[in-house]
Amino acid sequence: MASMRDIKRRKDSIQSTQQITRAMKLVSTVKLQRARARAESSKPYFDKMYATMQSILSKSGNIDHPYLVHNGSDKKAVLVVTSNRGLAGGYNSNVVKLVTEGGFSAEDTEVYGIGKKGVEALTRRGYHVVADYSDVINEPLFSDAAAIGKQVLDAYAAGEIGEIYMACTSFKNTVVHIPKMVKLLPVEVESAGEVSEEEKNTPMNYEPEPEESLDMIIPKYINSTIFGAFIEAAASENGARMQAMDAATSNAEDMIATLSLAYNRARQGAITQELTEIISGAEALNE
Repeated sequence: MASMRDIKRRKDSIQSTQQITRAMKLVSTVKLQRARARAESSKPYFDKMYATMQSILSKSGNIDHPYLVHNGSDKKAVLVVTSNRGLAGGYNSNVVKLVTEGGFSAEDTEVYGIGKKGVEALTRRGYHVVADYSDVINEPLFSDAAAIGKQVLDAYAAGEIGEIYMACTSFKNTVVHIPKMVKLLPVEVESAGEVSEEEKNTPMNYEPEPEESLDMIIPKYINSTIFGAFIEAAASENGARMQAMDAATSNAEDMIATLSLAYNRARQGAITQELTEIISGAEALNE
């Protein structure tokens, strides 16, 4: 059985850790409120942008455009959106698993890292990190997303990569954050769903020509998708960290209660032993 001194040291250590986790939870809560408001206010725009792009492409017919067909390269580029700090539960590891367990081999995958944790994890697993944009995720701006989008689009146009993906986390609410892999290029047109036959057969008229229009539209769509992922990732990270720190604080409370009970039992045992020794000594003197 541990001594009273050892139990007290362990209890003091856990109490110090609990103070840290409680403070981190409060900080994450404040950051989450701001990030969640930003994500929720911008989500309708990005949803509408996606729906509009799908509508345009579904009515465009068989347009031979570089952004819509595979360019023949076997290389895949993956934008990996994680955080720069840990202590966020499974937030970072879930995104990394999308790459390592999603059929992306280290030999044929080029990683564009947005977040130190993802860069470090994939580097240890042998993946080639083309660029590290870890500072971007702290305060994401559209200009940052546009710069990253331009780099991957230039690599795609040059034939260096044949497909572009993005591994990120979708923010649903404070407790639900869903890791997802999004294919950016070649652009895939989803099923039209509940669309009338007349709408399906109505061709899309471009002004200027389709190729020139898509050269402008698709990069804006890609940049908006990347920026939207950054905003949702920031909210998801703070939500995940708040949950992790809340669970750590609760666990610390349970451990402190257990150690307090063990300390009291050890203290009672020590007192009982001292009383026994005093009584035994007094009886020995009386004899």
